[in-house]
Amino acid sequence: MSDPTTIRRLYGRRTGHKLRAGQAALVEQLLPKLAVPENSPLDSRTLFGDDRPLELEIGFGRGEHLAVQAAARPDHGFIGCEPFLDGVVGLLMQIEERGLTNVRIHMGDALDVIERLPAASLSRAYLLHPDPWPKARHAKRRFMNKGPIDLVAERLIPGCEFRFGTDHPVYCRWAMMVMGQNPHFGWLAETPADFLHRPADWPETRYEAKARRLGHEVWYFRYLRG
Repeated sequence: MSDPTTIRRLYGRRTGHKLRAGQAALVEQLLPKLAVPENSPLDSRTLFGDDRPLELEIGFGRGEHLAVQAAARPDHGFIGCEPFLDGVVGLLMQIEERGLTNVRIHMGDALDVIERLPAASLSRAYLLHPDPWPKARHAKRRFMNKGPIDLVAERLIPGCEFRFGTDHPVYCRWAMMVMGQNPHFGWLAETPADFLHRPADWPETRYEAKARRLGHEVWYFRYLRG
């Protein structure tokens, strides 16, 4: 197992506004049924009771992207990791509205889940608009660092994809440097259009839509596990 040489706390505060009654009920009743088990090895049978392909989203925001992907592939199992309660509530609402049965949630650090997955167990992994930690002294807090990315590489099946999106130019340059130095991944881009336009099977997130309203450029990266 690779040593994720980074600070483990990759996020800020975990709670936001007070939950409404219906939201609190989802947290109390639905979340325990979907929560990733603590402190045990994880695989598709443990999580879903069969040998289905697994996909992982690292920091799913309000869950829009994950919910659409899960609805599109009901035969796959989706693991969503998000430390913020507001985001978890957003995904729970999506799960209830769409009737999804193929999602499991970890409210916490994604590395805690990734480390417990078997090697070559993921058919796809996503890191969309993570906190850029833009100050140089905070660079080790970025998920895009050698240790975490090596862990993702170990868990991805060869020939499968890791997708990364950001609208932050500092993080964009940093990520390109980190991924360019990683021998496990090949960048699936031949022209600028390949990372300037969102692929058809890449649902827009609320954060991405906000970034575009603010006039930010958004970059989409697809990497193939070698």
